[in-house]
Amino acid sequence: MTHAATTPGDIAAVAKHYETLLAGHYTWMSGGFPGKVAEQTALLTRLGLAPRRSGHALDLGCGPGFQSVALADLGYDVTAFDINRRLLAELTQQREQRPIVVREADIRTFASSVSQDVELIVCMGDTLTHLPSRDDVERLFRDAARTLEPGGGFVLTYRDLSAELTGTDRFIPVRADSDRIMTCFLDYEAEAVVVHDLIHVRDNGEWTLHKSSYRKLRLPVHWVRDRMTGCGLILRHEETVKGMTILVGGRPDH
Repeated sequence: MTHAATTPGDIAAVAKHYETLLAGHYTWMSGGFPGKVAEQTALLTRLGLAPRRSGHALDLGCGPGFQSVALADLGYDVTAFDINRRLLAELTQQREQRPIVVREADIRTFASSVSQDVELIVCMGDTLTHLPSRDDVERLFRDAARTLEPGGGFVLTYRDLSAELTGTDRFIPVRADSDRIMTCFLDYEAEAVVVHDLIHVRDNGEWTLHKSSYRKLRLPVHWVRDRMTGCGLILRHEETVKGMTILVGGRPDH
């Protein structure tokens, strides 16, 4: 089944949203770099994802590198992909001497730049919903299945936006401190949600509003689960934590 005729967004629009607004606030809105790395390290450890084979890992949509640093600290050699230079520059600074290779690239093309099979691929932090269409999601799953070595793992985290919020429930506080307040509100379309990000910043006692919008895919968990297994990935674990769906799959051992 194809969804190309109803593509709800595009990578350029996502890139612009991050470039003009979100990249400058991303680590702050996530709670800070050290805390987020510790959270991701604990999650990967709890899921039993320490390296056991080649030790090569890919981080698709790495952002400033919360997962990349966590993976490296667990013992992986990491290749990290993202399209935002500002976030990649932050990762470059934070990686220190860790074995992390940073690549500025659209994650839809990751497989063409990987020369060897890898033990683990992660696509976390709601990255999946930034893709333009469901066709792109399926292609990413197929590429992941082909790129993994036998027994390798695939970790996906994302928000299932298929259930529509109504009224004032569409307005969601993200984070606030004495100098920044971030909130967002949602408008629903058939296959996407338009996310309107609003960030008030105080400078010299004056508040300024910064705002931008972009689309995120609505991907029901049952659809994602079915497409993962249909693309050759075995589903090993599923849970939801604080509204974030966590799916762990992988390639069969043989």
